[in-house]
Amino acid sequence: MSEHTQTGEITAAQAAHSEEHGQAHAHQVSYGTYFMVWLGLVALTAVTVTIAGIQLGSLTLITAMLIASVKTALVGYHFMHLKYDNIIIKVFVLVCLVIFLTFWVLTFSDLSFR
Repeated sequence: MSEHTQTGEITAAQAAHSEEHGQAHAHQVSYGTYFMVWLGLVALTAVTVTIAGIQLGSLTLITAMLIASVKTALVGYHFMHLKYDNIIIKVFVLVCLVIFLTFWVLTFSDLSFR
């Protein structure tokens, strides 16, 4: 390694790459973070399977959807790197989620009044 890369300075090639994409790609995620997120996903999957075996009536679907929402947020935030994206990308994702939730609410409200 050169003296500059050991001290944390960026090289000319890295600077050109950053300018080409319009932003610096300086985030490094450790394997420990990925492992902990994966462990959380496995634990939430186990909770979902356990809840499915318990007769909770109409709460079963709601509980499963809430757990799935948490798992989706974990995957999007960590594995899809939404944590490091521009604010405009986060706004677009939020708008898509609001539209998706609107369709779910309308669908379930229609089914509940039949």
